[in-house]
Amino acid sequence: MSAKRSAAAKKSPNFKRKSIPEPTIARLPQYLRSFSEFSQKDQLVISSKELAAVSSINPAQVRKDLAYFGQFGQRGVGYDVKTLDSKMREILGLHKGWKLALVGAGHLGTALLQYGGFFKAGFRVEAAFDVDPSKVGWELEGVRIWATPAIRQVVREKKIEIGIIAVPASQAQRVADELVDAGIRAILNFAPCVLSVPKSVLVRGVDLASELEHLTYFLEKSSKGDKSKSGG
Repeated sequence: MSAKRSAAAKKSPNFKRKSIPEPTIARLPQYLRSFSEFSQKDQLVISSKELAAVSSINPAQVRKDLAYFGQFGQRGVGYDVKTLDSKMREILGLHKGWKLALVGAGHLGTALLQYGGFFKAGFRVEAAFDVDPSKVGWELEGVRIWATPAIRQVVREKKIEIGIIAVPASQAQRVADELVDAGIRAILNFAPCVLSVPKSVLVRGVDLASELEHLTYFLEKSSKGDKSKSGG
């Protein structure tokens, strides 16, 4: 590889993307939120130490994470907030304006439709679906609710690539199959179950009960530790 091509590779957001550790990728949205906080304070430059402090990560890890994507900062100076914010959005693909489809307009689904954070982050819910005939035809936050049999047609017509599943576990796999058949490339699953999908489809699960159980484990462990120290 020539020197020019090597230099270009280091600047490219896709550089070494396949070798980037999953924990690093998981921290990128956290960094992005931190950049927004600094931007709101009109701070133009930040150090790895400052970024580490708001992200609860040590400075060395911050520098290592960012180095996977190029040389963004200057030693002794820091990182330009606007440049890093723009690059991070590009790396995460947020500059494209992703379209979402929500399946399940119950309590959780309705709350998700009303969540303004999707739009601010570059996502737009284009359509919602539900099995309840009384909800079909409604519009919530400008999003029309369709009958679930229309998933394939609507998803393809609107060229939606990301699906959100907010239905009971017993219905989740069927819904996932319909979304995949419609051309969905990624799924955010709120149903407490494991989905079976082709390897080409990305799936992230959000099990709220499991997350709470994770918290209570540490609370219980901490409680027992306090009793041990007090001699109880």
